Amino acid sequence: MHAHAEPPVSRGPRQRGHEIASLDAFDRVAATGSLAGYHVQSLDLSDRTFALLGTDTKDSVFLGCVMEPDAAAKVRAGGALVFPPVPGLPFDPYRGALYAPDELYAGLLDTGYDGTPDARAYRWYQETKTTGDVVAGMLRSIHDDAVSDALDAHLDGARVVGVLGGHALERGSAAYAGAARLGRRLSREGLTVATGGGPGAMEAANLGAYTAPFEDPVLDAALALLSGTPHSTPSVTQWAHTAFDVLRRWPGGGPSLAMPTWFYGHEPPNAFASHIAKYFVNALREEGLLARSNAGLVFLPGAAGTVQEVFDAATLNYYRPHGEPTPMVLVDHRHWTETLPAWPLLQTLSTGHPMASRLTLVDSVDDVPEALARLTTEAPHTGEH
Repeated sequence: MHAHAEPPVSRGPRQRGHEIASLDAFDRVAATGSLAGYHVQSLDLSDRTFALLGTDTKDSVFLGCVMEPDAAAKVRAGGALVFPPVPGLPFDPYRGALYAPDELYAGLLDTGYDGTPDARAYRWYQETKTTGDVVAGMLRSIHDDAVSDALDAHLDGARVVGVLGGHALERGSAAYAGAARLGRRLSREGLTVATGGGPGAMEAANLGAYTAPFEDPVLDAALALLSGTPHSTPSVTQWAHTAFDVLRRWPGGGPSLAMPTWFYGHEPPNAFASHIAKYFVNALREEGLLARSNAGLVFLPGAAGTVQEVFDAATLNYYRPHGEPTPMVLVDHRHWTETLPAWPLLQTLSTGHPMASRLTLVDSVDDVPEALARLTTEAPHTGEH
């Protein structure tokens, strides 16, 4: 379990209390003599018994916290709601922070991908969803809600641009290198690059953001190293090994966000995002990525999943009740007008609607930053719709 050491904050509907997701934060609050109304997430409090015995816990909630029996009995008697840890799970449903690549891929060098927490969580998901186990479903829901909560805290105040595209794009291809250059440039312009977190175009954009603080030749060298393992098939282990080789050779890269899902077992998370919001429910992951991309959405060539994301984003823009539509940039004229002709339908759908001035189609990833800037500064047109 990884807990972030940020001060407790109050967000949204949880205004009755604050959230505590680190031992440092717990110690600061407990020192005041009152944890009343606080939500304490996934902490090992086994050596905080003295503090728990002497602290007011009325209306507090303990989510998956390890406590000595005396302490657990006392906080319950004091009016707290206690959700105990669930033994045997390959994930923490009450986690208070986003994932890191090292966490999901722990043990990769010793056991290969099949022994990592990521692979074990996927197997658990496959086994439990076929049985219709209501407890497993509840745990998945709690986990995904906790991840969303951590994601909102992480992105507070950030300008996020979503980069979406197909998982089939191979390392070593010109298109992969182009997506990486795009991620690097967007990150250097102060934007938080967010992707669906899988292989292909998604990995490339996260890689570009990772290399943003380095001199330009670092990205070229990283691309050359990665090209020896073009894709996660046939071996996720080798694909991930090569990515971690890049991380070890050039440590301390730039931040970005990945939002993968265990729904797709063929899409393991890429290792280049500093923060990973991984979900069991794909719909939460997809809508969450689109809705949080407040600085724009970039759609690289992709297949069914990317097409779905294009029109999910268009629907959000079309029915947006407040605020301006989110800029949408589609890349590769031929792909979006001939191979998968989504662009003509988007144009027709947006005619006379404010979203019309927030859509554009460009030929190259090199055109994206200017297109995003233009769509952001132009006033949306209104009309009959």
